[in-house]
Amino acid sequence: MDLIDEDLLHYAEEHTTPESALLHKINRETHLHVLRPRMLSGHQQGRLLSMFSKMLQPRQILEVGTYTGYSALCLAEGMQPGGKLHTIDINEELEERVRGYFAEAGLTDSIKYYIGNALEIIPSLEVTFDLVFIDADKINYAAYYDLVIDKVRPGGILIADNVLWSGKVLEKYRKKLDEDTKAVMDFNSKIQDDARVENILLPVRDGLLVVRKI
Repeated sequence: MDLIDEDLLHYAEEHTTPESALLHKINRETHLHVLRPRMLSGHQQGRLLSMFSKMLQPRQILEVGTYTGYSALCLAEGMQPGGKLHTIDINEELEERVRGYFAEAGLTDSIKYYIGNALEIIPSLEVTFDLVFIDADKINYAAYYDLVIDKVRPGGILIADNVLWSGKVLEKYRKKLDEDTKAVMDFNSKIQDDARVENILLPVRDGLLVVRKI
């Protein structure tokens, strides 16, 4: 489901700061060579992630779900000098490509790239995070949140992607309530009911839930 008229989307992108040459390259190569390119954050969402990062100026960032590295590089744009971005992905087949992009960005020393199960890796990270981005398997969204929320500093921001799930969070846009849709809906309700945070759901692309730890 397209959540916004295509012409309006193009207009919005035309009035959004362009992506860098490297991000444009990653965007293009992901669509040419990688399965499920819609998983890429893309131009408009990428600029929004960059904007959040630049406003927050994080020292420590966690990303759950690296894919081809586009969103990681956007998040890194606002990171303080000497900061570290930790990004986790289970797909080892993309590792060489992603490490190449990180090297091209000159961020090899600033990005810690983990290949493996985030449910096992997150508990091992003895880090207090300023900014967290969750964009991985929807079934485990609530579990990732539970593992990381105590590692986020007060005033820190957590952003979750795909929280409108192609509109299927509404009954009129789905044929059946599948596992992924239920997981997204349960996650959204969980955040809404969590007194430790304040939150806003933005209908950008496939939905971004922005959560601030109180």
